[in-house]
Amino acid sequence: MAGFPILTLMLLVPLVAATACLFVEAKAARSVALVATLINLALGVVLWANYEIGGAQWQFTERVELFAGFSYALGIDGIALMLIVLSVFLMPICIGASWESIQKRVGEYMAAFLLMETLMIGVFAAQDLFLFYIFFEAGLIPMYLIIGIWGGDNRIYAAYKFFLYTLLGSVLMLIAMMWMVNEAGTSDIPTLMAYDFAENAQTWLWLAFFASFAVKMPMWPVHTWLPDAHVQAPTAGSIILAGVLLKMGGYGFIRFSLPMFPEASAQFVWLVFTLSMIAVIYTSLVALVQQDMKKLIAYSSVAHMGIVTAGAFAFNVQGIEGSMIMMLSHGLVSGALFLAVGVIYDRLHTREIDRYGGLSINMPQYAIFFMLFTMASIGLPGTSGFVAEFLSLAGIYQVSTWVTLVCTTGIILGAAYMLYLYRRVVFGEQKNADAAAMPDLTMRELAMMVPLALAVLWMGVYPESFLAPMRADIAALDARIARAAPEGDSQLKIGPPKSDKADAAHGEEAEHGGAH
Repeated sequence: MAGFPILTLMLLVPLVAATACLFVEAKAARSVALVATLINLALGVVLWANYEIGGAQWQFTERVELFAGFSYALGIDGIALMLIVLSVFLMPICIGASWESIQKRVGEYMAAFLLMETLMIGVFAAQDLFLFYIFFEAGLIPMYLIIGIWGGDNRIYAAYKFFLYTLLGSVLMLIAMMWMVNEAGTSDIPTLMAYDFAENAQTWLWLAFFASFAVKMPMWPVHTWLPDAHVQAPTAGSIILAGVLLKMGGYGFIRFSLPMFPEASAQFVWLVFTLSMIAVIYTSLVALVQQDMKKLIAYSSVAHMGIVTAGAFAFNVQGIEGSMIMMLSHGLVSGALFLAVGVIYDRLHTREIDRYGGLSINMPQYAIFFMLFTMASIGLPGTSGFVAEFLSLAGIYQVSTWVTLVCTTGIILGAAYMLYLYRRVVFGEQKNADAAAMPDLTMRELAMMVPLALAVLWMGVYPESFLAPMRADIAALDARIARAAPEGDSQLKIGPPKSDKADAAHGEEAEHGGAH
């Protein structure tokens, strides 16, 4: 693969297919989109198979200098690799989920999804700061169109809210990026990851990046756009929004905030942990009282992202590994849950939980898949959710017992709302004749459910497949941020961590005190 521009090819395939979709009829547009996403999935498998574990940190690199201060630079490490694989895995499922449910302006719809695939891969592969920003922000446009044109009754409100929230946060990040490039003299991301910015500058830079990534995650209290966006988006829009777009915030924290601003990250650990704990408990309680299936799963996403942020800022290998596995697991599981909701919504055209019940009688295959994804969301051993939650909590526990306790309480609440949802939809009496008459999964739906189920079980049974490519990069990140790491509950307070000099002075005082 040396010298072969596979990342550029992965950007071009969906882009060319998106252009083609605009000029062909609906049936052909569906086929073009499916073929393009399958080709990219195959390229993603090739990328994973050829990634050299233990090799250079940045692989498959490409660089073309465009003009001063800006270059077309691509390359991946293990962290980016896994998120690209997740993106290309979910895209054919999104096309399949839209096969029959989208009947108007099909060509434009498929083009929007294919454009989004290019932009998502670009976010994870970009090695130039401004190239990253272009991909990061441009991803808003196709999602805005998908919600605004093909969404539900309140789609315009949801699309505007989604766009404004995510755009406003990113303006501050752009200003910070311009200052960083001026200060460091380069826009190269790997170089900036090793650059030591002044501590007082780090504080402001960290806050500027946090404004963007916190909205993207989304963290409490800037999460309110997410339930509206999910409820109004078509099924495939919800799958890709929960599966990949939310992960850009977590990727941003791990790629930018932690390595570029380690001292500021340590200074604001208390803020991240506080917001994460509120998100885990508050949104879990809100999920418990939802009557709309999509809203319930949307609030559960905010709770799971709370564990992602807490794990990422645990300042240790287990926490960051858990954060990454949680992002990959949540991408699969939440995507699968939204697909499961979409399957019955296509039959009955309602997401009201009380309109269903007893589906295990007339839809036994559906009930089995839905059960697996529900158990994975709860974190049952043998599923991806268990590995993700266990690793994250193990990392958080090394820093704070209290944060771990609160996050664990959130996981218990997660079991409550997911089992409550499953019982009301799948078990009980069949009170509604139209729900009782719904047919079981079609071959098309099975073709989407089976790969998701296998991926969830694979990650749960053998997580090493996913951890191995990321391990060296997470270890390098841990070595970079170790100097600023908080030491435990006593360190989780407002203000920067103690410097080495302060620690040394404190040690001398203790010695003299002992001598006296």
